[in-house]
Amino acid sequence: MHSRLRSGVLLFVLLLLGTGCRPEGNVTVIRLGHGLSVSHPVHQSMTYMAERVAEKSDSTMRIEIYPNEQLGSERQLLELLQVGSLGMTKVSSAVMEGFSAPYKVFGLPYVFRNDAHRYAVMEGEIGREILLSSQDVWLRGLTFYDAGNRSFYTTNQPIRTPSDLKGLKIRTMNSPVSIRMVNEMGGAATPISFGELYTALQQGVVDGAENNPPSFHLTNHYELCDYYSLDKHTAPQDVLLVSTHLWERLTPQQQTWLQEAADESAQYQKKLWQESTREALQTVKDAGVEIIRPDTEPFVEAVQPVYEYYEEREPRVYELFQKVRALESSADSSLADARPSGT
Repeated sequence: MHSRLRSGVLLFVLLLLGTGCRPEGNVTVIRLGHGLSVSHPVHQSMTYMAERVAEKSDSTMRIEIYPNEQLGSERQLLELLQVGSLGMTKVSSAVMEGFSAPYKVFGLPYVFRNDAHRYAVMEGEIGREILLSSQDVWLRGLTFYDAGNRSFYTTNQPIRTPSDLKGLKIRTMNSPVSIRMVNEMGGAATPISFGELYTALQQGVVDGAENNPPSFHLTNHYELCDYYSLDKHTAPQDVLLVSTHLWERLTPQQQTWLQEAADESAQYQKKLWQESTREALQTVKDAGVEIIRPDTEPFVEAVQPVYEYYEEREPRVYELFQKVRALESSADSSLADARPSGT
């Protein structure tokens, strides 16, 4: 969509919404916009959250959900939260990197050992620190939704070692961390809008991309890509946010109801995500995609300059990275690395 037309659409949305939270009689209505389809586990979990909010508040609070980028892209939705024209949204932690530096830790390669380690971070003190780090820009994190780990998928060239990426144009999110990581591995990082990726793969604009199994499956990218290499290089998570403008207008009791419902929906989503991951891997395999499980050690060695860059240039992010790594020893290591995890 051309920028002028999109600006017009957003202006219409602003006028339509007026505010992210409005009273209807004795009911407080909160609008939540996001970019996922209604079949996605995260959308289903936000629907569950809305049900729990209604139950907890005895129907005095209601969350209206607008999926499929009806109200704009992830960045545009965040901007609507910042001005108080939208109440809540869900975005990738990669998008949050541009609003609050601590979110960059999720984009660093191979930061988590396994599922247990990742959950310990998301659900513990470090996760809460990250969620609240963007309050000063009017974005309060409520909870993380599991987005597993991202891995490479390609049209013609299987990725078994970092050297296989050499010369390949790999679509990445518009994240400095992701771009630097792919370039260090030898690929040519190519940021492209996610909505344009299917066509870009089809037309050979890019040779591949990287994402988790449910996204690889639900976007039908597996129809164009013959190889899926489960190197599990990064784990940017989904973030559920509320506008600080809205949060401060809620009563303490309403804040409690909303936070509790968000936390419960995250646990619900975790189960849905694991089921969706297993189904996705089986579906793409049945469709003829070769599932590759490479030795990750060469990939870890290839991205060492990424850590060095953040140690030198962004010490706050590197310090948080070290805290995440230190938590690894306390995580439940009984979960095997090979267990499907939303790769």
